[in-house]
Amino acid sequence: MLAHDLNVDLHMHSTASDVVVAPADLAVRGAANGLHLMALTDHDTIDGLGQAEEAARDLGIEFLNGVEISVSWGGVTLHLVGLGFDRESLALQAGLQGVQTSRLERARAMDDSLVKHGMPSVFDHAMSYAGNPALIGRTHFARALVAEGICKGMQEVFDRYLTPNKPGYVPHEWARLRSAMDWIISAGGTPVLAHPARYKLTDTAHWALMQEFMQLGGRALEVSTGSHSLDDTRRYQRLSVELGLHASRGSDFHSPTESRCDVGLAPALPDGTSPVWAGWAH
Repeated sequence: MLAHDLNVDLHMHSTASDVVVAPADLAVRGAANGLHLMALTDHDTIDGLGQAEEAARDLGIEFLNGVEISVSWGGVTLHLVGLGFDRESLALQAGLQGVQTSRLERARAMDDSLVKHGMPSVFDHAMSYAGNPALIGRTHFARALVAEGICKGMQEVFDRYLTPNKPGYVPHEWARLRSAMDWIISAGGTPVLAHPARYKLTDTAHWALMQEFMQLGGRALEVSTGSHSLDDTRRYQRLSVELGLHASRGSDFHSPTESRCDVGLAPALPDGTSPVWAGWAH
């Protein structure tokens, strides 16, 4: 089977980070949707990989190690997906541990900020949604605020409280792009710039990001993903070809009620691109 004909999902999340679906259950969802190859890419952790891999293999799905690392660059937060690495890499493990520590510190500061603006403390409630307490983040706070009836939905929480200049938003310095890429590459993995259309960058900054990403060893862009429009997909199809980069595909699945795409149902990768998974899938 040709690479373009495979059903591949290289971006999804589980209870190991900020999602309500267990790692093994992601494989079950993928199998129901005809998935051939998957990668679990939890935020800043690789704790769920073993469970996901075992379930995928049992269901006849090929599996890649994956992770999504939070990165600070040019005043914005980027996400870098790492694929196909050795999860025993000490450098990668140490780097992710540092990011996890900073996540918990930020969560406490977010709760303090909400309280200072007249909101009730929701730290403990938010923590109850975090399968891994070290990875508590804005999504867990959003779920808590919805559950407590303060907001009607997740998007309302982010719009009113958890985005820049809102009461619960706390600026944070994540990993540096060079560091995150070094962790992935030193572990034998491939760095992929996740959902590039989501970043609010000027044209000049966008081009600078692409150049730096490539200079540091970046080899792929996430072209087809749940958060890209059709125009976004076409734009990054053209850019991947222009820059000689591979293209990746992923649902960015977070939950059945919060995600645009289920596991294995991201938009198809456009023709004319070079699939990043061509060397991995069989």
